Amino acid sequence: MSYEKVSQAKKIIIGTKQTVKALQTDMVSEIVVAEDADRRVINKVLQLAEEQQIPITKVDSMKKLGKACGIEVGASTVAIIN
Repeated sequence: MSYEKVSQAKKIIIGTKQTVKALQTDMVSEIVVAEDADRRVINKVLQLAEEQQIPITKVDSMKKLGKACGIEVGASTVAIIN
């Protein structure tokens, strides 16, 4: 379900660093996080999303999340933009 949401979203931001930047500019409507991502990498995203009360959806695979974004590598986090 969440993979479909990512692939159908009009505008997404892929990757942890870019997601953090987007969270700091209040443009994000939802965050999608891969559960197999390294915790140290995604902790900042999770913290900011919780502080801003942005919904966090968890998916099982970085590889599948990357594929849903249309990229050939895994993605740890994706921000769906308003």
